[in-house]
Amino acid sequence: MKRLFALMLIAMFSVGTLSACNTVKGAGKDVQKVGEKVEGAADDTGATDPR
Repeated sequence: MKRLFALMLIAMFSVGTLSACNTVKGAGKDVQKVGEKVEGAADDTGATDPR
């Protein structure tokens, strides 16, 4: 019984970890898109003019 319980806990932890990887990956893509938009807006205003 203890072995079955331990296997169930490991399985649930694994599923949670794998789904979290997808969530973090998606959040990273969203942050990257926002950064690109901010960079584009800064370029349009000339705020990042390297002299």
